[in-house]
Amino acid sequence: MIPRYTRPKMAAIWEPENKFRIWFEIEAHACDAQAKLGVIPEAAAKAVWERGQFEVARIDAIEAEVKHDVIAFLTNLAEYVGDEARFVHQGMTSSDVLDTCLNVQLVQAADLLLQDLDELLAALEKRAFEHKMTVCMGRSHGIHAEPVTMGLKFASFHAEFQRNRDRLLAAREDIATCAISGAVGTFANVDPFVEEHVAEKLGLKPEPISTQVIPRDRHAMFFSVLGVIASSIERLATEVRHLQRTEVREAEEFFSKGQKGSSAMPHKRNPVLTENLTGLARMVRSYALPAMENVALWHERDISHSSVERYIGPDATVTLDFALARLTNVVANLVVYEDAIDRNLNQMGGLVFSQRVLLALTQKGVSREDSYSLVQRNAMKVWNGEGNLQDLLKTDPEVSAKMSAEEVDELFDLGYHTKHVDTIFKRVFGRSE
Repeated sequence: MIPRYTRPKMAAIWEPENKFRIWFEIEAHACDAQAKLGVIPEAAAKAVWERGQFEVARIDAIEAEVKHDVIAFLTNLAEYVGDEARFVHQGMTSSDVLDTCLNVQLVQAADLLLQDLDELLAALEKRAFEHKMTVCMGRSHGIHAEPVTMGLKFASFHAEFQRNRDRLLAAREDIATCAISGAVGTFANVDPFVEEHVAEKLGLKPEPISTQVIPRDRHAMFFSVLGVIASSIERLATEVRHLQRTEVREAEEFFSKGQKGSSAMPHKRNPVLTENLTGLARMVRSYALPAMENVALWHERDISHSSVERYIGPDATVTLDFALARLTNVVANLVVYEDAIDRNLNQMGGLVFSQRVLLALTQKGVSREDSYSLVQRNAMKVWNGEGNLQDLLKTDPEVSAKMSAEEVDELFDLGYHTKHVDTIFKRVFGRSE
């Protein structure tokens, strides 16, 4: 985790203190279940809760000697609990603690990311309605196509991030499992009731069948969803970067008082936040592949996944948390230049209405192929700076033979392109006002 891209709440999930606290709760709840089964004395389970403590530095010191983190933790715990500590970890294996803890941490991380998405969705919805009818140039291949509205742009991203929220909610549900099944997952030395009890206490579900580990396809899906969210972040960031280009300048990241854009050129106002988000998205996506490669472990388990997850668990969630918060700030404070939007909209001499003219000619009995040729030959003149499409069409004898000048003028109406905006907004937001 890089401090520059880290927010405290998400970072705290991955701190040793939180990890060992979860380990302690897993072991203590397991003791309670074992006591209910009569496997260990109730007094021993009570002693774990009453006297059980741990010290991160002490665990690290023990691990340096024994070279095993769970044994180090249990040794330190026993130093506080005393003789009753011999009943701790009855029938369990290290993965029961490690895997269950990791899933708790991923659930905690998912909950923060869901909050982040809610804040982003709120910002996108606000800007969508603010610019619902701000007509702007739609582009395909980066080239002027037909009019859209800025509101529709924001609405499109809202719909995408709503899908991402649904995906993350499903991934959270999928990852929220607990395994307390012992070596190779057969429950030979620990009753399934222990797993059920621990799962209930931690807000998880029992893993239907584990080996010695919780199946890693769950984790692969979780990190893949994070990668998809990152890709959506990049799509929005790329849109802002394009709109901020000097030649376009329809929108711009907020430039605060005292901010500097370049060490060499005082005039610069660069899209640094969205460029940063593009880079962060690449990092989050990169964690999905090793998560998928973790699925294929040897037989009932190996630990080739362990080192991977020590990296990607903290890094992917911390980075995505930061990126979502930064993106929300970009959206909320994005400056929209409506004068530049109008300038660009009218830049190409009415070419954006070419399809409507094409369709109108077909309604007048002209074949689609001939209609296309009639419109295109006039459009190419506009590209070459020879006038505007509306006037050229009215002076084209083949066009005027099919429609009057008034009929041509009626085709050059921006309202034609915005007549279904309300319908789209109702689909996305459930309302149009």
